[in-house]
Amino acid sequence: MIKKSAFLLSILCLLIYFSVSGQTTKSRKALEYFSTGQYYASIDLLRDAYGNEPDASIKLDITFKIAECYRLTSQPEKAEMWYKKVVQKKYENPLIYLYYADALKMNEKFELAIENYKEYKKLVPADPRGDNGVKSCELATKWKENPNGYKVANMKFFNSKESEYYPAYANAEYTEVYFTSSREESTGKEKHGGTGQNFSDIYTSVQDKQGKWSTPVPLSENINTEYEEGGASLSKDYNTIFFSRCERVKKETMGCKIFKSVRKGDEWGKAEPWNVSPDSVTVAHPTLSEDELSLYFVSDMPGGLGGKDIWKVTRDNTSAEWGSPENMGSDINTPGNEMFPFIHNDGTLYFSSDYHLGMGGLDIFRATYKNNKWEIENMRYPINSTYDDFAVVIEKDHERGFFSTSRDGNDEIYSFVLPPLKFNVDGIVRNEKTDQPLAAATVKLVGSDGMTLTSETSADGKFKFMLRANTDYVFVASKRGFLTGKGKETTRGLIDSKDFKAEIKLSSIAEPIELPNIFYDFAKWDLRPESMVALDKLVETLNDNPNVTIELRSHTDARGSIDVNIELSQKRAQSVVDFLIEKGIEPARLRAKGYAATMPKIVDAKMAAQYPFLKEGTEITQEFIDALPTEEQKETAYQINRRTEFQVLSTDFKSQK
Repeated sequence: MIKKSAFLLSILCLLIYFSVSGQTTKSRKALEYFSTGQYYASIDLLRDAYGNEPDASIKLDITFKIAECYRLTSQPEKAEMWYKKVVQKKYENPLIYLYYADALKMNEKFELAIENYKEYKKLVPADPRGDNGVKSCELATKWKENPNGYKVANMKFFNSKESEYYPAYANAEYTEVYFTSSREESTGKEKHGGTGQNFSDIYTSVQDKQGKWSTPVPLSENINTEYEEGGASLSKDYNTIFFSRCERVKKETMGCKIFKSVRKGDEWGKAEPWNVSPDSVTVAHPTLSEDELSLYFVSDMPGGLGGKDIWKVTRDNTSAEWGSPENMGSDINTPGNEMFPFIHNDGTLYFSSDYHLGMGGLDIFRATYKNNKWEIENMRYPINSTYDDFAVVIEKDHERGFFSTSRDGNDEIYSFVLPPLKFNVDGIVRNEKTDQPLAAATVKLVGSDGMTLTSETSADGKFKFMLRANTDYVFVASKRGFLTGKGKETTRGLIDSKDFKAEIKLSSIAEPIELPNIFYDFAKWDLRPESMVALDKLVETLNDNPNVTIELRSHTDARGSIDVNIELSQKRAQSVVDFLIEKGIEPARLRAKGYAATMPKIVDAKMAAQYPFLKEGTEITQEFIDALPTEEQKETAYQINRRTEFQVLSTDFKSQK
């Protein structure tokens, strides 16, 4: 049984009216218990009534109420079984498909859950919970297959056979933790009708220097009472505590209030109510900002957007009165329930919701305030599960803390930590023309965070660097006799460690370097749009090698008039030079030369591998082309000869700018 439900039921108690005419005495008593929110206590009564109720209609209604009790006490396996019965009997309430699907999703039966969410959508098309349920199943599947890097573990030091939840740090060293528990030692001995467990108290546990946590003990009677206490939040100096208390008079819940206590020596002073709302309004789950000028809480007060909303109050200084409650707005709050807020010292708001898209039950969300709005992010698996996940607390300077979850049955406290991300790049520098590794090449790493490192490639052309998170990197490789080349990587936005692979190819300045994908229309020299990408890369190369001058060479095939081809190739070479000048390359670094068909291409190893009819070292002359056996091979040879390339003329250019 989920003790969290006791606290939630005190907060979320659904007062439902049922007609009792025509029922047996057992049925009437069972439904009366149900109508007052005593769902745990109702289960046995309802099941007894179910076995003795002769009226089929009433029996079906009891079946639905049993399923509801299991849902409202977070027992999805049993809820699934009983909802299945009412679905099969076509119970006249479309919510049975929604709740049946919710139970199936929590039990990770995603395909069947999707079917029932779609059935609910057919019956209630205006309710987004049908579509959201389908998306939730898809996300749950995806996130479980791709965990986000957090490591979670059951805090067996804190947990008992009953329920533990809502952790809070109680000192600056993070070696003392307060949490809520319904274990047998709790002050209130009366069983809660909603959960069957004791009313909860606030407990503390302390970690010693060896990392072992002490046996949890309850706080003093100034904090804990016979009623329901839980959900503590402490001030920055840990001398003021805010917490929730749900009082009962004659076994009826009077609603939940926030109480405040100030430390006196080693003990807490008597807790006093913190009045921010009328007595009839539920107020709970406090969390205090580090500057103590804002206090966030959960309430059902008028003006909300759904079931339970997150609100806040502010004040000008720590001595001033608190202002009026302010709803956190539709970025945070929904038609569902938003609860268990925690405000981090950096202003990030963490909370749980059963409506924002998540994996199932309550999910934990992270909200950051950017550009005048809250941006909401699901904490994903394994922080979240298909069960209830809620009440997170996080250290100030590390992505480490505790949260509550029902994934193992009762509510339990789990620890979590995001291990430091590790990023490495394994790279290799190659000769662009031969693909052979280049040894003794210099590789310079430049990071957007200002870090610069230099390495030299090994005999097999390899290099390696360790990278930092959230950083852009450029790898600049250079070697005498070659043009400088570079590669890029980024670790921005990555939530998992990663090993990168990088390959940088350097072009030798000893021979012409072909520019691929330079196209012209027939007999024209205007550059076609698809040529711009290749030329933009040439601009980048020239900017990376500011001391080189080059000759742009354009070649045609041997068909047509020599004079015409000379003129055409010259104009084509000049069109490339003009483009480069427009891009800011100094004219003194550029020379255009049209060679027509006077410099046939010589087949290299790459070309021979691509075209089996060509042999390495062959000069593709007109005589060679005429001897080829097929027209297709001849056209390929002509195409190879038609090319644009550049030759490095010098490497000692000095800019006059």
